[in-house]
Amino acid sequence: MDALLGREHPQPESRRLMPGASRLSLDALTRRFRDTLAVDALSLEIASGELVALMGASGSGKTTTLRMVAGYEPPDSGRVLLEGTDITNRPPRARGFGMVFQHYALFPHMTVGENVAFGLEARGVAKADRSARAAAALANVGLAGAAPRAIQSLSGGEQQRVALARALVIEPPVLLLDEPLSNLDPNLRRTTRNELRAMLRRLGLTALFVTHDQEDAFAVADRVALMAHGRLLQVGAPEELHDNPVSREVADFIGRATFVPGTFDGKNVTVTIAGAPTTLAARAPASLGGAREVLAVLRPDALALAQDGAGWAGVVTDRRFAGAQLVYRVRVDDAIEVELQSTNRDVREGDRVRVRVVREPVPVVAV
Repeated sequence: MDALLGREHPQPESRRLMPGASRLSLDALTRRFRDTLAVDALSLEIASGELVALMGASGSGKTTTLRMVAGYEPPDSGRVLLEGTDITNRPPRARGFGMVFQHYALFPHMTVGENVAFGLEARGVAKADRSARAAAALANVGLAGAAPRAIQSLSGGEQQRVALARALVIEPPVLLLDEPLSNLDPNLRRTTRNELRAMLRRLGLTALFVTHDQEDAFAVADRVALMAHGRLLQVGAPEELHDNPVSREVADFIGRATFVPGTFDGKNVTVTIAGAPTTLAARAPASLGGAREVLAVLRPDALALAQDGAGWAGVVTDRRFAGAQLVYRVRVDDAIEVELQSTNRDVREGDRVRVRVVREPVPVVAV
């Protein structure tokens, strides 16, 4: 239940928290647009210095949730609390949050330094002080000395850093990021998200960022809050959502999987493939209860090509090169195809192979 509601999560003692980094609480936030329930009584606790990704498909309610946290969208009910203080009715500026928008919202007529210092100027900070603080913020994001440059001279990754520096320079208690990596090409995206995680951890910020991309969420976040249809499905560390999904919807969204019907006895699951029963150690969510019909979740990383005649016989239906490994799809039953990864490059489509389970327990979810 704690994983579902997003409770607990002490931070590593080694992480240095940014001065003012604060605990953020979302308490039963609800938002309707006419007949559409966009966010449905969403509750989430984010500890000081924690990085949480709010993830979901388009229309899941994640951006509406972020806008309510930022103060740009009023909830119909529920509360936003900062260190236990209700800030639901405060306007965005009075919350003091740093915000990185999807399209960065940089001013093209201003220099890099002027863009970063803009929030300080609006807060009445003296020119000399805001220039020094802007320079320090740029140095924090790896752009030391870039203050005089024109925005148009920067790459996409550099513009993303300027937007981050502008959000950081006001020393916010919470940093909010709306799809911060979506405008970057794949190679730059991988590099930038690694830098973003390292930077946020170094600064000890409390951060909530919205993304639809699983790789971005897993690479940056301490915990992931998965949403669908305005509801939180599960909250936990990336490996928790991958290895211990609470439902088929979670298992289907997180990673790749083949769902095989089986019978669960509270400890093991028995699946029948090509007429032969196989019993595997299983791991079930607490909500599942005792023995019942279930779906076994067979992930590619839990399967391998068998070399010793063990496992399920099958035919390779697809072969895809993926760098260090190849990805194979194998039909092991008239109605079941599984996916696995292998360094074996000698297998071709149409070859007969055997597949075995190499990692147990396997997750099981309700039918």
